[in-house]
Amino acid sequence: MDKQDVERQLGDVPGWTLRKDAKALERSFDFKNFREAFGFMTQCALAAEKLNHHPEWFNVYKRVDVVLTTHDTGGLTDLDFRLAKAMNRAAGIS
Repeated sequence: MDKQDVERQLGDVPGWTLRKDAKALERSFDFKNFREAFGFMTQCALAAEKLNHHPEWFNVYKRVDVVLTTHDTGGLTDLDFRLAKAMNRAAGIS
């Protein structure tokens, strides 16, 4: 994706930021407890499988930190933004 495409699509995924190297999206999600965080991860895992595009993520108790990038291309693709949107929906964020 070129810089203009990335900037345009970034506006469609509230809460996500572009990593400094511009090759990935990042976001942290905070939930009420571990059960909610794990439920979110389960929903996201199903979405990731449908897209055949999997996140880099880290979970501690009620927080889930996520990095999205497309390793095959060495940067961002439409798949990253589609998964970011699905993750926002799973977290109840439009």
